[in-house]
Amino acid sequence: MKKFLPGLLLLVLTGTAVASQDADFIAARQAFQAGNSARLETYARRLQGHVLEPYAAYYQLSLQLGNIDANAVKKFLSHNQGSFLADRLQGEWLKTLGKKQQWELFTAEYPALINKDAELICYSLQQRLAASDGAALTEARPLWFSTHDLPKNCTPLFEALTAARLLTVEDVWTRLRLTLEAGNVSVAKHINRYLPSDQALNASKLDVATSNPLRYLDKQRHEIKTRADREVALYALLRLLRSGPDQAFAYWPKVRERLDPAEQSYFLGHLASQAARRLDPRALGWFRQAAATHPAPPLSDTQLAWQTRAALRAGDWKTVLRSIETMSAAEQQAGVWRYWKARALKTKGRITEANALLAPLSSEHNFYGQLAEEEMGVVIGIPDEPYKAGAQEIAAMQQLPGIQRALALYRLNLRAEGTREWNWSIRGFDDRRLLAAAEVARRNGVYDRAISTADRTVQLHDFSLRFLTPHREALQNHLQQQQLDEAWVYGLIRQESRFITDARSSAGATGLMQLMPATAKWVAKKMSIKNYHHALANEVNTNLALGTYYLKHVLTTLDNQPLLASAAYNAGPGRARQWRDARPLEGAIYAETIPFSETRDYVKKVLSNSMYYASTLGHRLQTLQQRLGTVAPKSTTNGLSEEEK
Repeated sequence: MKKFLPGLLLLVLTGTAVASQDADFIAARQAFQAGNSARLETYARRLQGHVLEPYAAYYQLSLQLGNIDANAVKKFLSHNQGSFLADRLQGEWLKTLGKKQQWELFTAEYPALINKDAELICYSLQQRLAASDGAALTEARPLWFSTHDLPKNCTPLFEALTAARLLTVEDVWTRLRLTLEAGNVSVAKHINRYLPSDQALNASKLDVATSNPLRYLDKQRHEIKTRADREVALYALLRLLRSGPDQAFAYWPKVRERLDPAEQSYFLGHLASQAARRLDPRALGWFRQAAATHPAPPLSDTQLAWQTRAALRAGDWKTVLRSIETMSAAEQQAGVWRYWKARALKTKGRITEANALLAPLSSEHNFYGQLAEEEMGVVIGIPDEPYKAGAQEIAAMQQLPGIQRALALYRLNLRAEGTREWNWSIRGFDDRRLLAAAEVARRNGVYDRAISTADRTVQLHDFSLRFLTPHREALQNHLQQQQLDEAWVYGLIRQESRFITDARSSAGATGLMQLMPATAKWVAKKMSIKNYHHALANEVNTNLALGTYYLKHVLTTLDNQPLLASAAYNAGPGRARQWRDARPLEGAIYAETIPFSETRDYVKKVLSNSMYYASTLGHRLQTLQQRLGTVAPKSTTNGLSEEEK
């Protein structure tokens, strides 16, 4: 008579085996990171049949790429065809082949690679040059204008460009200026070698201008004679601008006449954009001076964006329109500029042209799409009937090896690896498959992937997946205590952490509501939480208690305006107050002119999120413009203590 294991015992044994193999995988990963091939071999054998077995094989091959047989790599690539690991290993192998200049094998394998970085592109161009492909140099030329350091294997391409006279001295000056603008002095010194010796920058002067620009200008302003001298002086002036426009502008008359009109215009453009970033009302005047001094070089798209923002704060709709129309064609297609261009056109009575911009924009599910919809006279309501993935679609998605590997990596708390595997697996998915994948992520508690995957759909949407509401029961009590709008708080948490309970930012903020240690400690003291320690900030209930208390605090001290409170939550109450104007300011303009790119994007997304949450949660609807409100002038602001800032 046969004996059967009880079902519960079988599950326990199965779970134990999985846990054991999980531990083996972590050990294999650690051995790989340590470069210990023997130890890796031991654990790789134990991982047979495990969902992450391909990683162990990848680890082994990656450690041996310097002397591995090509057939071993090809076997792995064939067995794992189309996977993230196959593409990654192929890229590493191609770099090894390129370094050894094994061009025949490189040429055969390179076309199949999907992720091509600068090093691989330069190897490919090297191979083509070796094969006398004349087009290779033409394709290599744009690489030269990078503001960042490039791999060493790109250098032969630049030398070939120079020899073919496809890289001019002016091209070198152009990249030097771009690199110094970006503050990459070490890269600038490397680029400097491409100038004729009698024209090159003085490296010692460049170092002094970097460390103490004011001292450099005081000492050298009477010695500005050559192109190199002028470029270093301009760089020193840009360094002064980092602390604000005042010091650089005060020094400007002392060096202005030493520069030609194009160089003067260049500095004035930077002075103006830095002033605009500081919400300085002098910015528009300096932009005008830059244009009047010399038409070249033209303002960059970034500078034109700040000219537009300065004009918005000044209510100068003529300049708003002119600035946007001067941007590159690609930049003008951004939703933000289509919206503000339409608003500017409306002030001129050009309603038909404005609506031609607003109509297509209003179908986009984002901040400016919502504002465009309201400009067209529509208030966001319940979204259209969502598309729900069927059981078979979900089951099929769960069986995909890449999805299974991603979920296993998340289970092991290897979030970075899990996200790379997930994003690779869903590339090229249509809307139906994206929503099936999002549902799989939701069921497995990987809320950030559920949201980001559902966010990618183009025509079929499920807003309940885009705007998930985890921990709702835990949140309700805190919302009631603090009298906060649920839709707004959910919109903020979605932006802060994507509902990852142990999320930690590079700055040290933790938990669902991303509390900084000092803020959490201050709030815990205010709430009289006994025996508080920072580890508690990751616990869901404590994090929500601290976060909602602080959010209520900043909301109360900032005129009960969610717009200002959102800005304060990200950048601090003091900054949110400083960004007001001397006169009442439309909330949308306040949001658009926030100086910090991160905070500007954050505020727009939080307020946009809150609109969708209000709709999906069945709350009373109000327009986004109503949520944004009108920001009161600085003079009416209540003061905040240094502790609260």
